[in-house]
Amino acid sequence: MTFAEARLARRAFLLLTASLPFVVPSAAQAQMDPSRAANFIKSTGDALVAALNSSAPVAQRREHVANILSRAVDIEGTGRFILGRWWRVASAAEQQEYLRLFEETLIRNLASRFGEFQGVRFSLGRSQQRTEDDALVTTIVERPNSGPLNLDWRVAEVGGQPRIVDLVAEGTSLRLTQRSEYSAVIQRGGNQVSALLTAMRNQLHQLQQRS
Repeated sequence: MTFAEARLARRAFLLLTASLPFVVPSAAQAQMDPSRAANFIKSTGDALVAALNSSAPVAQRREHVANILSRAVDIEGTGRFILGRWWRVASAAEQQEYLRLFEETLIRNLASRFGEFQGVRFSLGRSQQRTEDDALVTTIVERPNSGPLNLDWRVAEVGGQPRIVDLVAEGTSLRLTQRSEYSAVIQRGGNQVSALLTAMRNQLHQLQQRS
């Protein structure tokens, strides 16, 4: 089973218009200070822009972007939230395999796209407390031959470090979009998490062929 073409197209568009993925925090976290969140987003954004706008070959830019994303994103929290109620249905082996596939497909997908971009500019807007656990940071991303894009980033303390826990692009929460898509794949596969794992392996194979 593979992802439906329409769903892949929509997901690709959202990922291409964003700089980082949608993430949910781990269970234990402290209150997030808005100024600390803003500093984290600025340093992460500056690092991404420097990588994207460098004169290095595309392959090196992709690798650099992948390293930045791996440090900035709470991969395990993201994967568990997106799998949602199906996490409890999955066996321990399926949970482990899912998290492995999720991390590799997420980072490869983003790095392969962003690693080709150049001429990107990034600026901070306001930051504010969103809930007791996370803060919201508004940014503006400017890309060549495209209008400016407003992105809202949710940042939380995860394991004592700030991590991105969601990104809202044009009013769309990326983590909620992915959660809906993964659930649909499982339901079409007879409510079996193995159906999603097969689809993720197929997607990863396609990404590896393009790299």
